[in-house]
Amino acid sequence: MIVLKSFVRKLFVFGTPLLTLIACRIDADIHATDSLTEYVDPYIGSGGHGHVFIGANVPYGAVQLGPSNVSTGWDWVSGYHISDSTIIGFAHQHLSGTGIGDLGDLVFLPFTGNVRFNRGEPKDQLSDAYSVFRRETERIEPGYYAVHLDRFGVDAELTATTHVGFHQYHYPKGESPKVLINLDAGIGWEGEKEGLIIVENDTVVSGYRRSVGWAKNQKIYFTATFSQPIVEYKLLDSTSVKEGNHIKASRAYAELVFSEMHTRNDIQVKVAVSSVSTENAKQNMKEELPGWDFVATREAADQAWNEQLRKVKIETTDTVARKIFYTALYHTMIAPSLFNDVNGDYMGADFKPHRLEKGNNYTTFSLWDTYRAAHPLMSIINRAQVPDMISTMLRIYKEQGKLPVWHLVGNETDCMVGNPGIIVVADAYLKGIEGFDKDLAYEAMKSSAMKDDRGLNWYKEYGYVPFDKEEVESVAKGLEFAIADWSLAQVAKLRGEEKDYQYFLKRSQAFKRYFDKDLQFLRGVDSQGNFRAGPFDPFHSAHLANDYTEGNAWQYTWLVPHNINGFVELFGGENEFVTKLDSLFVVEGDMGVNASPDISGLIGQYAHGNEPSHHVIYMYPYIGQPWKSADLVRRTLSELYSESVEGLSGNEDVGQMSAWYVMSSIGFYQVSPAGGPFVFGSPLFDKVTLNIGKGRVFELIAHNNSKENKYIQTVKLNGKVYDKSYISYADLIKGGKLEFEMGFKPSSKFGVAKDSRPISVQ
Repeated sequence: MIVLKSFVRKLFVFGTPLLTLIACRIDADIHATDSLTEYVDPYIGSGGHGHVFIGANVPYGAVQLGPSNVSTGWDWVSGYHISDSTIIGFAHQHLSGTGIGDLGDLVFLPFTGNVRFNRGEPKDQLSDAYSVFRRETERIEPGYYAVHLDRFGVDAELTATTHVGFHQYHYPKGESPKVLINLDAGIGWEGEKEGLIIVENDTVVSGYRRSVGWAKNQKIYFTATFSQPIVEYKLLDSTSVKEGNHIKASRAYAELVFSEMHTRNDIQVKVAVSSVSTENAKQNMKEELPGWDFVATREAADQAWNEQLRKVKIETTDTVARKIFYTALYHTMIAPSLFNDVNGDYMGADFKPHRLEKGNNYTTFSLWDTYRAAHPLMSIINRAQVPDMISTMLRIYKEQGKLPVWHLVGNETDCMVGNPGIIVVADAYLKGIEGFDKDLAYEAMKSSAMKDDRGLNWYKEYGYVPFDKEEVESVAKGLEFAIADWSLAQVAKLRGEEKDYQYFLKRSQAFKRYFDKDLQFLRGVDSQGNFRAGPFDPFHSAHLANDYTEGNAWQYTWLVPHNINGFVELFGGENEFVTKLDSLFVVEGDMGVNASPDISGLIGQYAHGNEPSHHVIYMYPYIGQPWKSADLVRRTLSELYSESVEGLSGNEDVGQMSAWYVMSSIGFYQVSPAGGPFVFGSPLFDKVTLNIGKGRVFELIAHNNSKENKYIQTVKLNGKVYDKSYISYADLIKGGKLEFEMGFKPSSKFGVAKDSRPISVQ
């Protein structure tokens, strides 16, 4: 059935029956038994505001090779949106699921005939250097992308290694094959830029692109090797044609012409990248892709994805849920992306080249999002990779003086609020993960927590962030700082640093300063301790112009994942707390015309489309009502995720939106931001096998599981009765078997007793 499915789809991709048959044979080889990539649909999240990457890459690769549309704007920050039918070419770096655009570097467009160089356009762009395409000719799967460019009659195929994008173009007979290298085009809101193109000989073109965008100082070096000789070329900038073999300009292009071949009119091109130098790019290509076997490279990419996807095996009769699950797991592994060359060189946060002594270096750290589920998931199924991630963050600390906030291609963007880097490092430390410098980690966390930037100065002085000192997002900043401080306090406690423990634990209580007992909301407070005056509307939101970050008071009142028990006490007890929490999922109100578009995926005022809400569903077990979590988990999994192109309720956010699905469908979620435990919700699948490394597995079996039987009745751990509504990371990572007995109505016993509930450790 798999081969037949591939055959039908492939009929639309290429223009000749011969290529169709060849492609089908390739599919038969690639999609052998036990292939999980067959269940991945990368189109999920390519519509709506999902902003996912579409193209070819390998897990955590430096290259994300895919099409870039003509259109620009918020829904094109990955370079692609399902509503578009234009392609300006194939770029070698893309972001996945972000709310801001960047990258889109090194665009290659195969074409025939002529493209018009329009100097009259406001952007001085090649205004018709693009093609339309039809969706039915497009083919995408992990590690592979193909499309027919209607305007030029060219069939393009893409695959990749870690540092190399591999293109294969099939031109129509009777046309001279051409390739445009475009160093002008990028994604997002770029300012100053510069490109260098050098035609080294008749098969090699090298250079670099530098840009000022979200990443304020990005420079990517490249070398491109062609399978056929270049017989003619033009080097262009925005105003003229340049003579000689190189061009250095703010908007640089190269138009390459090849001879028409007497047999198949095909051209292959390999493009290797580096953040350090062209020579390093050449070494990357030599080590990773010395040959020209496109099929073998595609097979290797598929194998690499299968190896990662096999770390979680599910058993279910729900074919739709299986597709959503493996697509979600795929999306969690697009980034962080590798940021060093094969020789260990990387460009540091100080914008100087460095060489690793061991391990790998990474970038694309969307930490405000990913600390919540993506990194905890990694600590389970990719534990061996975590030390390199943490060591990268510690190098960033040494190079820029603080842990990363939102790091992109060596640049600190300082995007979003709080100190999420502290949380991720603390999580690894508290989970006992080895392989990184623990003393340096503690130093980095403590030093980062004592900075005076981004509102920390006021936070240290007042014990919270006053709105009259920090005009925007004061509540969100204070709450996120508090979460990081709690995480750091737990590390200090583990190390026996009692003074530091008490200091940061006290700071982590900042949420209490924002609590309005009369209204039962967390609200803006000034430096005199007064709540913001005037009418208070908990529904109202103003993007980048109120006390919250992409949210309102209803959503931010619950951002206390580190001390839920202490938070409950503020309300006066569990009854008062649960009444308020229940209300969150049913109240409706007008958020106003200036509300952030990130506030999406609403159940009442619970906003699953944005990350600060992600733990809230799992607060119920802390007060002995786990069945309410079960209801909401199943509802969220079924209503706010789907197999459609709009299958995500908000931005993918570099894997976080998908990581929530992966974790919750398995059956649990890490609420406490660092160290665990994992709180039970409602397992979606009959059986899940987690490969946790070193030959160990952890099995989760849900007996009598169904859409109706969504409530946990009893639990066994390794064959013994288990009365907790959570499991510690230490128990999980040992390996073993966790068995849930499911039922159609809430249990009156499971998770109700106080000694069976999760507790916020202080």
